[in-house]
Amino acid sequence: MTRGIGFLIAAQFVSGLADNALLIVAMARLAELGQSAWLAPLLKAVFTLAYVLLAPFVGALADRWPKARVMLVANGLKALACALMALAVDPLLAFALAGVGAAVYSPAKYGLVTELSPRDQLVHANGWLEVTTVGAIILGTALGGALVGPLLQWDAARALGHALPVGTALGAALLVVLGLYAVAGALNLLIPASGTPLHAMQASFSALLARFGHAQRTLWRDALGSVSLGVTTLFWGAGATLQFVVLAWAQHNLGLSLSGAAYLQGVVAIGIGVGALAAGRWVRLQQAPRVLALGVLMGLAVPLLTLVHSVPVAAPLLATVGALAGFFVVPMNALLQHRGQQLLGAGESIAVQNFNENLCVLAMLGAYAGLQAAGWPLHRLAFGLGAFVAGGVGLVMWRYRKSQGHSLLLKEKQT
Repeated sequence: MTRGIGFLIAAQFVSGLADNALLIVAMARLAELGQSAWLAPLLKAVFTLAYVLLAPFVGALADRWPKARVMLVANGLKALACALMALAVDPLLAFALAGVGAAVYSPAKYGLVTELSPRDQLVHANGWLEVTTVGAIILGTALGGALVGPLLQWDAARALGHALPVGTALGAALLVVLGLYAVAGALNLLIPASGTPLHAMQASFSALLARFGHAQRTLWRDALGSVSLGVTTLFWGAGATLQFVVLAWAQHNLGLSLSGAAYLQGVVAIGIGVGALAAGRWVRLQQAPRVLALGVLMGLAVPLLTLVHSVPVAAPLLATVGALAGFFVVPMNALLQHRGQQLLGAGESIAVQNFNENLCVLAMLGAYAGLQAAGWPLHRLAFGLGAFVAGGVGLVMWRYRKSQGHSLLLKEKQT
């Protein structure tokens, strides 16, 4: 792994750490303001929505300017969101701005991985990127909990928070998060330029939309692009829904509290990290389509959760599902980045991926909430989710074999 990739991964880890800590602090701020509990999930919704609405613009932006510079500006937007929250701006509005920063950050980050990594190291680099992303989620959530808990017991922290416009002890927590964004920005400055030629950006809104539509059609019609885009879209949509299934199942079947159920989600995340590392070590780019069968196996494993009623059995099962997911998604991400760079631009292809994945997240979470409201029992929801994942990946495998897309990758290897 090159030094440039190392600085890139370090910068995204610290920035992701701050993102996840800021989410917890924002939730605490909503509670402090006496807002209704149902507003807390809206924080995640407004954050995700930015990826969908801004997709036609952020990909073109990432390919128009040096990606390390785009990452620096995007990190600044997230820092501004944190500062606005410290200035007593509404948490939902501030966190929506953080979502804009994250939407700009993502195509530049993943596009730069593609540009800085040799082709034979792309899966390996993606493995480390996935591991640090999972680590940022786990540690960032834990840090957020510490910032809204033990930190607020310190007299100095309470005094500092009350001296800020926000006027509460949470101000000190926001300053810590702001410091993390500053560290991430400093690491951004150490990322070298990739030297990849820049792409001109369309001059009008309609031209941007037309270009984005062209990018969508290009990836979905490409044999390898459609495989990787289809399964990653399905994976992230199902993964977001699985989080809520696991929380409900752990409370219903295992008798755990909400916090205990959240710890089990951490077991899934650890499994994803292990699977991602293993994929980065043992799977090469031309072997990526071979991991598709793991997606079917992962889907078939989800309904098994409903048969488990003890934590000692649940923990290894969840870790296994996570490991399958990590081993499955990392080569698919690398394949999509590789084909996207060849067919379009690195940033543009990632923006297409973000659009489809986050639109699927919103759609599947909406469907899950609707089925819950209709009175579907938990076991039926779990079976439905598992069947959807297994069937969806199976369909992608069938279409891939029918199109003989593997021959395209073999030809690339020979040239």
